[in-house]
Amino acid sequence: MSSIRFGVSELPPEGIPDAAFLDSLVEQGHRAIELPFTKDFPWKEKRCEEFGTLAAERGLRVSVHAPYFAGLTIPDEDRGRQSLAAIEHTMKLGRSLGAPVVVVHLGSRYDEDPGVLLDRIRGRLTRLEEKVSGMGVALGLETAGNRSQFGTLGDIALLASEFGFVRPVIDWAHIHAMTGGGLADPAAFGAVLEFVDASFPGWMTAPLHTQFSDNEFGPSGEIRHTEYGRGTLRVAPLIRAAQEKGVSMVVISESRDAESHERIWEEARPLLEAGVDRSGRPLAASDIDFPRPVTVTRKADRFVPEGLDRPLTLSNVDKVFFPDDGYTKGDLIQYYASIAPVLLSHLEGRPISMSRYPDGLAGGSFYEKRAPGHQPSWMRTVEVESDSMGGVIDFLVADSPEALMWFANMGCIEIHPFHSREGSLDFPDYAIFDFDPSEGATWDQVVAAARLLEVALRQLGLRGYPKLSGSRGIHVYVPLDPVHTYERVRRFVGEVGRYLAAANPDDITMEWDKSKRGGKVFIDHNRNASGQTVAAPYSVRPRAGAPVSAPVAWSELGGLANGDVTIANVWDRIARHGDLFAPVIAGGQTLDAAEQMLGIS
Repeated sequence: MSSIRFGVSELPPEGIPDAAFLDSLVEQGHRAIELPFTKDFPWKEKRCEEFGTLAAERGLRVSVHAPYFAGLTIPDEDRGRQSLAAIEHTMKLGRSLGAPVVVVHLGSRYDEDPGVLLDRIRGRLTRLEEKVSGMGVALGLETAGNRSQFGTLGDIALLASEFGFVRPVIDWAHIHAMTGGGLADPAAFGAVLEFVDASFPGWMTAPLHTQFSDNEFGPSGEIRHTEYGRGTLRVAPLIRAAQEKGVSMVVISESRDAESHERIWEEARPLLEAGVDRSGRPLAASDIDFPRPVTVTRKADRFVPEGLDRPLTLSNVDKVFFPDDGYTKGDLIQYYASIAPVLLSHLEGRPISMSRYPDGLAGGSFYEKRAPGHQPSWMRTVEVESDSMGGVIDFLVADSPEALMWFANMGCIEIHPFHSREGSLDFPDYAIFDFDPSEGATWDQVVAAARLLEVALRQLGLRGYPKLSGSRGIHVYVPLDPVHTYERVRRFVGEVGRYLAAANPDDITMEWDKSKRGGKVFIDHNRNASGQTVAAPYSVRPRAGAPVSAPVAWSELGGLANGDVTIANVWDRIARHGDLFAPVIAGGQTLDAAEQMLGIS
């Protein structure tokens, strides 16, 4: 299935039931719809909930365009507050619709300095973030179409780097107008896509939300939308560029008339159905809509992926790795190829311990730490001092999508990185609280233990970030600057764990002897040791359903459990919430003050 979803910007006509309207879109081949709430709010939350349910049942991705008057650059503070309230209300309606993104215009320039405008926008986004955090709806900032408006891709990239709930929205007609008709061929579209790839984290653009229409323009930019074919912007070179670059993208036709919608779709549809002109077959065997699908060509008993930056050969891609689900080794490799834009930043410079399942869940498994020697020549290694293995050994690292694909090809269902990075291997850059339920313990007990830690960390002045282990428990990461030894971090986690066990002895234990844990949740502070590993965020776990070790918000604990997030549905979650573990990478904390509060010398 193509990773490009085409849809239209349209409200159901009066007198047409929502179900019939949506059925007609599906019959035409559309896979997305954007509701243009551009003038007012025609629907209440109940209507939105009902429409969103119907759309989800039909596999349609819903987005919403906020009112045009709801900009972020308005100088007057009273009007600015009204605009923020309108955006917040649109996002609430988006939540009811199940929409992952709400599209907003940044607003006019008002002849002000760009720095002044950016500071004003930052202030308003800060206030908005406090109200919409946790909604699961992203704020899509749309590129400006004329010189009186604010919002280049560079401006949006700067704001997105500061606000995790922001996403870029490309209006291709606006880019075309601002470049004087520059989007004339696939290379021109490809250059914009390359800029997006270089300027935004991969998780912000999976998929990339875009809008398309023909337009008239002049020296100052866009003048008006026009019927498709009257201007010079064409959809075919966009589709070709996106397919060649493997971009996951939503294209919404914003044309003002039904005939233009049809013309754009008639031009795009055969290209989407044909896909990229390659000789191979899909790597994945399942019907999961993976971003950036990989095509492979068979050579003897091997498979060679097409379009990669580094040479790679795969084997046994059709071997079933998850028998209960039918997921193959090819599905696993495709998952890691698709999740790479999110996962790689968490693995940068970290030695990887390989947990290998050569025959999937049905076979045995074993650990392999030393680089085997037959890895591709382009794969990097890191030297690690190992007493248990008699000196310095080479560990592999994952620094590219191809490296992740190689690990998966070796049967590494899960990715196990060190807690420290190359250059500071003796100093972890996070502490881990591993809440492991013993025999007889319930999920509610695990959640209660993690929530108690949330309170404790807040009292200690530290930030922690939870994730589902993907197996049985919960992991909480406390980001750190790499300045403490493993011993010091382990001692801190152990001390906090003992306080938690004393505060809730019915649910929590630090007892090392399994037979004495008595149906409680064990806090394993020894995870914080050199060479110890846990499954990385977004790692697949070797269990039925192919669950993912998924970061969650504190407010979601109890509402989600292990097994709820899998290789099939993690994509929508990332589109809505972004990378909830991004703050872990930033570090920015030390244990000094917390140790003093705990009386640790």
